[in-house]
Amino acid sequence: MSSVKIVPGTGGDRYVPYDARTGNESIVYFTRDISPEGLRRIYKRVCANLTGKIAVKCHTGEPKGPNIIPPAWVKELVENEIPGGTVVETNTYYAGDRFTTEQHRQTLKKNGWDKWTTVDIMDEDGVDNYPVEGGKWFKTIGVGSHMKNYDSLLALTHFKGHVMGGFGGSNKNIGIGCADGRVGKAQIHSHDVNASNSFAFDIAQEELMEKISESTKGTIDHFGKKVSYINVMRNISVSCDCEGVAAEPVVTPNIGILASLDILAIDSACVDILYALPDEDKRAMVERMTSRHGLRQLTYMKELGMGNNRYVLIDIDNDDVRIDAAEAAKAAVPFEGSNVYD
Repeated sequence: MSSVKIVPGTGGDRYVPYDARTGNESIVYFTRDISPEGLRRIYKRVCANLTGKIAVKCHTGEPKGPNIIPPAWVKELVENEIPGGTVVETNTYYAGDRFTTEQHRQTLKKNGWDKWTTVDIMDEDGVDNYPVEGGKWFKTIGVGSHMKNYDSLLALTHFKGHVMGGFGGSNKNIGIGCADGRVGKAQIHSHDVNASNSFAFDIAQEELMEKISESTKGTIDHFGKKVSYINVMRNISVSCDCEGVAAEPVVTPNIGILASLDILAIDSACVDILYALPDEDKRAMVERMTSRHGLRQLTYMKELGMGNNRYVLIDIDNDDVRIDAAEAAKAAVPFEGSNVYD
């Protein structure tokens, strides 16, 4: 009996305009207020479902990485709105300053997280395997074993580009960020998951996007309805925060903060807003997303039933009026540099 060859989908280099999409609409909230106050205000729109012990998954950065959500903003959010919440992370698959738990803790210290919290490195004590329902690549995905200690999950995401994924939204934050550093990330990045000493990155384009999305599905299915998503469209380099101080310079304007209970809707809205920018402002990110076939993240999440790619965009700055991506894009202001560690 011959095994069936799994084939990736196509079209990850093609943008699907909003009018070409079908299906239901989900709510996505939007604010132009890119500040700790704006973050707290929009969080209140999506927090009612988060109960019990809450994990806050955000990218805590490579040493002095210039573009992460400022730790002081996360501190203000957690201490004021999520008392008892825990910032969570996992170790990296690539060798570097967050490869081992010891190295990771040193980096967290350099970036000042230890001044106010103890970040839970969820794979410090190993891996658990969570089922991936409906996946074609995975039956299970390896995640940090501490994930089972939490009742709810807030994906607090710095929306930006990514050297392999094209863009990094909530899908990448969870799919890569909750997968443990040795098993789960190897499943996503390498065809030879047993070659533990090779740490190969030999999966790309549509296959990579599909595997990231299946990994995410394993995590959000675990939490059920107790997941919320916030995407901060600020310091939008084409580089992921994993590149640290080597990140490409930011040439895309700052836009705003979005929040939703639907992962596909929020990532779709962010991409739509980028596409609605003037050519000179969107060129770098559009090239990064299409050249890596990163838009397959969105179409595959749709195929997996992870959410809706149509949405009602609510402007919380103006009496909750409905706006479209083009209107949100008008909020863009030129990036002028910032120190996320002030």
